[in-house]
Amino acid sequence: MRGSATDPLSAPGRRRTRRAAGTLAAAALLLPLLGAAPAPTPSAADRLQRAFAAAAAEYHVPQSVLLGVSYLQSRWDGHGGAPSVTGGYGPMHLTDARTALRAASHHSEGTEDARGDAARHASAPTARITGRADLPARLRTLPRAAELTGIAAAELRTDEAANIAGGAALLAAAQRALGEPPSDDPAQWYGAVARFSGADDSATAAAYADDVFEVLRTGEERITDGGQRVALAARPDLVPDTAQLGRTGLRASSSAGTECPTSVACEWVPAPYEEFGGDDYGNHDLGDRPASQSIRYIVVHDTEGRWGGVLDLVQDPAYVSWNYTLRSTDGHVAQHVKAKDVAWHAGNWYVNAKSIGLEHEGFLADPDSWYTEAMYRSSARLVTYLATKYGIPLDRQHILGHDTVPGPTAGTVPGMHTDPGPYWDWRHYFELLGHPLQRTGPRNGAGMVTILPEYAANRPVYTGCSAGGKRCPAHGSSEVRLYSDHDEDSALIEDIGLGTTPTTGVNDLSSRVSTGQRFAVADRWGDWTAIWYLGQKAWFRNPGEQPTAVPATGRVVTPKPGATSVPVYGRAYPEASAYPAGVPAQPVSPLPYRLLAGQKYVVGDEVPGEYYYAVTFAVDSHRVVVGEDLYYEIQFGRRVAFVRAADVQVEPSAG
Repeated sequence: MRGSATDPLSAPGRRRTRRAAGTLAAAALLLPLLGAAPAPTPSAADRLQRAFAAAAAEYHVPQSVLLGVSYLQSRWDGHGGAPSVTGGYGPMHLTDARTALRAASHHSEGTEDARGDAARHASAPTARITGRADLPARLRTLPRAAELTGIAAAELRTDEAANIAGGAALLAAAQRALGEPPSDDPAQWYGAVARFSGADDSATAAAYADDVFEVLRTGEERITDGGQRVALAARPDLVPDTAQLGRTGLRASSSAGTECPTSVACEWVPAPYEEFGGDDYGNHDLGDRPASQSIRYIVVHDTEGRWGGVLDLVQDPAYVSWNYTLRSTDGHVAQHVKAKDVAWHAGNWYVNAKSIGLEHEGFLADPDSWYTEAMYRSSARLVTYLATKYGIPLDRQHILGHDTVPGPTAGTVPGMHTDPGPYWDWRHYFELLGHPLQRTGPRNGAGMVTILPEYAANRPVYTGCSAGGKRCPAHGSSEVRLYSDHDEDSALIEDIGLGTTPTTGVNDLSSRVSTGQRFAVADRWGDWTAIWYLGQKAWFRNPGEQPTAVPATGRVVTPKPGATSVPVYGRAYPEASAYPAGVPAQPVSPLPYRLLAGQKYVVGDEVPGEYYYAVTFAVDSHRVVVGEDLYYEIQFGRRVAFVRAADVQVEPSAG
């Protein structure tokens, strides 16, 4: 994906003093009663905690419930008043989607052929996808909060205390609508929390409420993006009254036909498999995975469009497809393509044939269009389920971003997509997957590193998020910038495959590495570390007091003795002799890079050359071709790549 440059959204309105401001100090005394950790002496850093206490007291909502809902929405962050991908504002993610309407999906942009197989022509959309004009209630909670509180919409967007009060008012209104009293017992608020989700079906609302009550049971504590200390005391024995769900009036929903864990709400919205005449068909290929070929990757995308328009796109039979879409407001999941079949999403046919694609409602080039915790958690549960079912390792060489999928041939490299981009929080995502990224090597002298900056504190400069190429707003990032020397005034490292001078552009991947990726160490100099990257020595700042990478261990590949260099590939295709009659041999085309003698790259799977021949609507001609040649997947640059096993030797990393 190429993230679209966007103009700033609506300017914040003029603030006014909230009528509840006077209750802050008194409400702080309610912390033990209402379920949050007690605040000691009031301070500037406790302002947000006291705002939760004040809103809870004013609207007679247990503070723990208010904190739990806010955590699932935003992890208590305010995002400086900027809207989320669905126009949600502030710690309570109050939505006003008029501020966040977009039209085009990233699959409509750039030169990448989502199918990524030259054996069949590229597809194109039959019409521009504009999305649905209606706005469901889940995208209009901020105007409703304004009605309930009398607080101006502009203030609800920009003032965190006002925003929290708006959320409390919505929860209280949901409790009244259920005919429930304003109980001090959090267990009696399950139905209200389910309604607060904005979901229009009971399964999604229940999944959301279950997540909130899980947060209440485990407790949480963190420093927000505004420097505020917020804590929620654990209630491990809390058992909510889930029977309240039946009184919410939400429609029953069906997960029939889906391949989802029971812990997420999932619906079947099928991508059409249709023939248009001759061999022209779309928008995916039928298969028999994993019986016919293994599933080795999960590819994380962002949609560059909102929910309604994206669902329209995947139901266009003449265009692209992916397996699942995840909604930002509540983590709801729609499945479109069965795991046994091959979706057209990653721009590389080898990867498509061995992967499952997940689209997340979001925008790459809009750093403050943040993702909700509800969507992160739902995605992590889905990925954990799929990884367990298909034996997919939970690491960055198998859980790929679209931006780490290699171009299949040299000519496709410049057009490959760049989502989900620098603002997807890979560190937090892997924590939710139950496989936190951490140091695995000795503190000194390790021959390998895992890229692992602290997301909130790591703020590289990016440009191109808005028209005119200006600097993007300062924001936390999962990515680390690479230089040609141990000096930030030196040139950025170059990707010869792109054929352009490297820049700080938000879509320019040439000189960036991403959280969780592992690289062999090439050199060190003070606070700087060099790694082998695209055939070069690439430097990045890695100070001990705020490291951007941690020591790791594992295996690396290097050219066999006597070889000055070996070719690098974007796909692991079989040798020509492996193709049976009737299946044209596919070229094994090297990329415009070389793995040079003396250089080392982290190695992943050893795999046979494999090609899925599927170029007709009828499946009787489909074949999975497996060769004798073996390949290693390697972390070669920002994207993964492949080398022939016969060309390299494998050895443990030094250190």
